[in-house]
Amino acid sequence: MPTTSWPHAPVAVIGAGPVGQTTALLLARWGVPTVLLDQRPARDAIGSKAICQQRDVLDVWEAVGAGEQIAAEGLTWTTARTFHRDAELFSYRFEEPGKPAFPPFVNISQTRTEQILDERIAAEPLVDLRWGHQVLDLVQDPNGVTVGCLADGDPVEIDASYAVLCAGSRSDGLRRLLGIEFPGHSFDDRFLICDIRADLPGWADERRFYFDPGWNPGRQVLIHPCPGSTFRIDWQVPATYDLAAEVASGALDERIRKILGEQPYEIVWKSVYRFQSRVADRMRAGRVLLAGDAAHLVSPFGARGLNSGVADAENAAWKIAYVGHGWADDALLESYHDERHAAAQENIAITTATMDFLVPPDEERARHRADVLARAGADPQARAAVDSGRLAEPFWYVDSPLTTPDPRRPFHGRPARGQAPQAGPGVLLPDAPVRLPDGRAGRIRELARSGFLLLAGADVGADVIVGAAATAGPTIVAALADLDPDATLATALGARADEVWIVRPDAHVAAVLAAPTAAEVRAALASATARPA
Repeated sequence: MPTTSWPHAPVAVIGAGPVGQTTALLLARWGVPTVLLDQRPARDAIGSKAICQQRDVLDVWEAVGAGEQIAAEGLTWTTARTFHRDAELFSYRFEEPGKPAFPPFVNISQTRTEQILDERIAAEPLVDLRWGHQVLDLVQDPNGVTVGCLADGDPVEIDASYAVLCAGSRSDGLRRLLGIEFPGHSFDDRFLICDIRADLPGWADERRFYFDPGWNPGRQVLIHPCPGSTFRIDWQVPATYDLAAEVASGALDERIRKILGEQPYEIVWKSVYRFQSRVADRMRAGRVLLAGDAAHLVSPFGARGLNSGVADAENAAWKIAYVGHGWADDALLESYHDERHAAAQENIAITTATMDFLVPPDEERARHRADVLARAGADPQARAAVDSGRLAEPFWYVDSPLTTPDPRRPFHGRPARGQAPQAGPGVLLPDAPVRLPDGRAGRIRELARSGFLLLAGADVGADVIVGAAATAGPTIVAALADLDPDATLATALGARADEVWIVRPDAHVAAVLAAPTAAEVRAALASATARPA
């Protein structure tokens, strides 16, 4: 990683949840110091919250030394099953292009994830974590951001070069200060969530979704396995649902018994949520970027909240680092809004479609849902229309201003659930084991996250690679055959001998150039850092 000293004040990261923790740790990888601020007096370890961590998010966390531990402590599942009443409609497993380091999904409580990330922060001298700092003001000038806080009742000002707002859904006041709107809506139905410890053989490696089961007629139930023989169960309940009354009457025990039978169980945590669907109209306001729930809120069916927030963190971190180190112009920060707002809009579209299927907003869509579910057991077309939540996946930056299109690799749109798109411009690089330039065994994404990576086919002339000098900052040029002697990566890419693949510092493919000239390599690298060609 770069050794260049950071020439500015630290970056302020507001909110020490997992998105803020990830942002601070990723910035530290780029030699960028941060002040990580949270208004709470200390970490509050309450409930499972966001439990479902997607493979590529584990890979991001591995870049800061936490992914392997989170995956090892979490519970791996590879199958998603969907039922209508007590009949299984379909199940699917997840595609694995290349040879990824992590399983498709790992379930682990948000509390434990935060604890593991806190351990990495404690070992990182470039992250200054400060509890009990309530941020009330953000004042910008051309050189930085002044963060106004209350700490132990006293006003405190912190000078920062940039700020990343990761303070969660209750960031209304700070969004207003920045002139940012947060349009969207809330869903009327509530969802009861219980973490239940019980022995349920055969359920420990799969996610189960039930439409209209006999034990929650007319509504849905979602069951996720978690470590320690714990299961997260979500019941859709009416807007008038009263958890305290159900506990007092014994009805909650009856509700759980309808699923578990006479199996002994323990309730570890319980809560009721009303879900929202919102996205900020801007994810960049000058030197301040919004990430995670401060920027977007989605229903949890599909696990797109935290997973998308970690992708925000990575996108923000490398771009702040490149601009602050002088390796890119300020225009690169505007691409943060372009890319992550588009990702948030897609997540809103996907999760809203799911909620409209789960909770039809009108009679016409209610009839459609009833018809689809009635036919889905025997009709593959109806089965494809059943929406129990499209599970989290990386956003594909195919329309980004940083991406150079390749007409030979057009993007064909969102693939079927559980499948990955063909590798190409805008798509996350498939992971695979490689032989690193220093001879060590490693992984291609490990190398990619060290800067811009140029992968050259066997027929690419050495003179072409002088284009690597066109971008400032760390750049690695490697012959694909040297890294990938058994062709695992080349096969996953569908790479050809005359091609140069340009990979961004967040492991997304920026360009695939066929028989390029040095000028074409320079132009693609310029585009990938938002510089004029």
